[in-house]
Amino acid sequence: MNARKIGAAAATAVAALAVRDLVQKRHALQRNFPVVGHARYLLERIGPELRQYIVASNEEERPFSRDQRTWIYASAKEENNYFGFGTEVDVEHVQGHAYVKQRTFAGPLPDLHDPQAPLPSAKVLGGPRGRAKAFRPASVVNISAMSFGSLSGPAITALNQGAALAGAMHNTGEGGLSPYHRNGGDLVLQLGTSYFGCRDADGGFNLDKLKDVVAGAPVKAIEIKLSQGAKPGLGGMLPGAKVTPEIAAIRGIPAGQDCASPSRHSAFGDVDSMLDFVELLAAETGLPVGVKSAVGEMGFWQELAALMARGDRGVDFVTVDGGEGGTGAAPRMFADSVSLPFRMGFSRVYGTFAELGLTDELTFIGSGKLGLPENATVAFALGVDMINVAREAMLSIGCIQAQKCHTDKCPTGIATQNPWLARGLDPASKSTRAALYLRTLRRELMKVSAAVGVAHPALITADDVEIMNGDYEARTLAGVYGYKDGWGSLGPELAEEITALLTVGPNPARKPAV
Repeated sequence: MNARKIGAAAATAVAALAVRDLVQKRHALQRNFPVVGHARYLLERIGPELRQYIVASNEEERPFSRDQRTWIYASAKEENNYFGFGTEVDVEHVQGHAYVKQRTFAGPLPDLHDPQAPLPSAKVLGGPRGRAKAFRPASVVNISAMSFGSLSGPAITALNQGAALAGAMHNTGEGGLSPYHRNGGDLVLQLGTSYFGCRDADGGFNLDKLKDVVAGAPVKAIEIKLSQGAKPGLGGMLPGAKVTPEIAAIRGIPAGQDCASPSRHSAFGDVDSMLDFVELLAAETGLPVGVKSAVGEMGFWQELAALMARGDRGVDFVTVDGGEGGTGAAPRMFADSVSLPFRMGFSRVYGTFAELGLTDELTFIGSGKLGLPENATVAFALGVDMINVAREAMLSIGCIQAQKCHTDKCPTGIATQNPWLARGLDPASKSTRAALYLRTLRRELMKVSAAVGVAHPALITADDVEIMNGDYEARTLAGVYGYKDGWGSLGPELAEEITALLTVGPNPARKPAV
């Protein structure tokens, strides 16, 4: 009897759905194929999950393949991150794959068996321009700009604690310096076009507020964000519904009101005035100051290099972001087709400074899917001194690439402000995973460097990596990107200094940086 009632109820529900589908006019598919037409929408909704877990091969998925995510997850959990039975890359036919050329003999190398081995920057940040608080970054791998507001409080806490455990730096993102950034990690304070946390009531930049923020937190450098790879040249709108009292207090904006972020800065309007702004911030805080930008037209970079060649003003570092799209939610057009991909964009920027002999005078930082050993190695060979990781850091604390960052429905509590979802992320355990991932990536870079026969990844050159075109042609990075002799390499003094720092005596790189 119960079975009959259940069957009758089910039949009634199906009949009611069929009638609804037949009379509604919104979906032609459901009107023409009542009931069964819903299957199409169900499959569409779960399509990413089907492809991710069932259909796609280990190398097919984007933006991160299953193999790439597996390596990050295993590294963050201190599990075996090796792969067996050979490569899954179609080396006979694939185009654009990078291969590193190992050397038979090597010079002095650091200890490759120490999991805590430091890997400092080969350059002193702010040193060439004599900044009062110049320093040698203790890690060449650091956490990229992701704001509180875009990421949850527990996620920012986990990343900051992880940075502290790994001796890395953590970029605040343009959303201001929040309490969640104050968990022990050294900070890079990012200033976007809205100057959140350092702004007047009308949205203009306020130097006194900046100095207060810097004085009250472990800020090691200031980064002026001109643009980012996810949405270069595009402003944004933070809806009033998302401006909670907490976010309003951190950003210095009214609670509950829409807040528009302009696409350009108001504190300066050209390269010349930007350099005046850079020198003002450096003089008032003593900190190294740099810029972050995706790469589009090259006139900006050419003018910046030309003005820096005079020697009286300049940025201390340049962060080049790839146009592949990153953590920032953006229109599909901007994520796919605005600004250059990292390798092409960075090589053009580096070449602009190299033509004028300036590459040893500033630190080059790369970002844009560089948190994987192979991509990072190519970046260092092109001339990068440090890398910033964002999505890879998110994966290390539990991101599953659900690609719901822009919906506030991140199932792992990372890219959401939903209290129920955010509570699922435990900062204590996830911070350890972030630290393990950062350390593992550094150790992998040291192993690759040793295979090439050098002590530091910054000593890998553009001639040490070849780009394959199937199994019948290969060109060096230098040849692919038009590098001249010596481009992508450190000057002799810097090369000798970092080699000695890593290889002479009992862990000399553990000494306090000057």
